Amino acid sequence: RLSMSDQDRVIAIIPARGGSKGLPGKNIRPIGGKPLIAHSVDHALQSGVCDRVLVTTDDSAIQAAAAAAGAWTPFMRAGTLAEDLTPTEPVLKDALERAEALDGPFGIVVFLQPTDIFRKPAWIAEAVTRLRANPELDSVFVANKTHKNFWVQDDDGTWTRVYDWMAVYGPRQTRKPLFREDTGLASALRADLIRAGRRTGDRADIIEIDSTASGIDIHDAFDFHLAETALAWFDAEGET
Repeated sequence: RLSMSDQDRVIAIIPARGGSKGLPGKNIRPIGGKPLIAHSVDHALQSGVCDRVLVTTDDSAIQAAAAAAGAWTPFMRAGTLAEDLTPTEPVLKDALERAEALDGPFGIVVFLQPTDIFRKPAWIAEAVTRLRANPELDSVFVANKTHKNFWVQDDDGTWTRVYDWMAVYGPRQTRKPLFREDTGLASALRADLIRAGRRTGDRADIIEIDSTASGIDIHDAFDFHLAETALAWFDAEGET
């Protein structure tokens, strides 16, 4: 059982493998004057709530760039946990267990995806603050508001609305919004969930955002172009 001080310790885990196929070398590719991986490291450090900011990677160049940005990089990830179809959950579990073997227990894990850079450090702080304040919660994450309609294809091939009320159209301001889970932008959860191989819990709270830029998830050259263009616009407008 964790002590009260251990329950309060926070580790940010940023998984960044080196074998990207859509955009080779993307995690160390410069964007906005620094490597892509450095943006998420900076956000975690600037949030002021993370006792450790860990980057787990199988690539020595990413490890070096992350360390230069201020991340903790005490080990390399096994290649078996850095394949194209490797789920995120076992990567987080491995990173947490290895970090705790070196540095003692953590009670809260912050998960950040390095390909999501349009986040505010305040979102990370808010997620951790809400989790600490309410012991009934097991995860808090960012979710982007949308007023779009969604359909799903049934087993027989027919298409149906996700909700019947989506058949009633009207101004977006009067419609019930849905929220897209964006855990890669900012997510805080109990470390026990990570140990159990999970990324979110059932007792969740959501930090509501309404941000077009937050949907830019960098996986290929076009995504990278969008992100570069958006960053330049934000810098010019003074919004970063």
